[in-house]
Amino acid sequence: MNELHEYCGSDEWRQLIREVILPWALGETDLGDNVLEVGPGYGATTDVLGEVAARVTSVEIDDELAAMLTERFADTPSVKIINGDATRLAFADQTFTGAACFTMLHHVPTTELQDRVFAEVARVLRPGAALVASDSLGSDELAAAHEGDTYNPVDPATLPDRLAAAGFGDVSVKTTEFGWAAIARIS
Repeated sequence: MNELHEYCGSDEWRQLIREVILPWALGETDLGDNVLEVGPGYGATTDVLGEVAARVTSVEIDDELAAMLTERFADTPSVKIINGDATRLAFADQTFTGAACFTMLHHVPTTELQDRVFAEVARVLRPGAALVASDSLGSDELAAAHEGDTYNPVDPATLPDRLAAAGFGDVSVKTTEFGWAAIARIS
């Protein structure tokens, strides 16, 4: 990620995640006691998930961010950081009671790889478990902020079909002028 993403490690961003984005995206969704988080980045969402779930396993592909998160959450027994690739999750089928990915899918370089993330998350979720995902809407401003970085925004209108193809049912998608959130369950 480019240097502009350091904002994602700021107290201001953490507050926005805690007070606005997560409550809006999650609503009343219960992710259970064994949650998979995909793409924690600087860990703002991990902070919140680690407070509400008995176990959170966060998979981060970026080596430096994974190392930073491992150190940061070393004294938090409910949180485990894995340096890995969410397109090839190293977990057994039906391991997790819920999953979350927030403001990270636009960093996955292709639609095909995004769909592979969805399929892998579906594979490791238990029947009835929910995936809650959220990201920004694509814009020229955000594209400029990602100069020298991967920027592949998700069109929320495509999510119902893409999530269904990955194995999810009961998909709901909502948007604001800035972003989208989706909740999808394993049948």
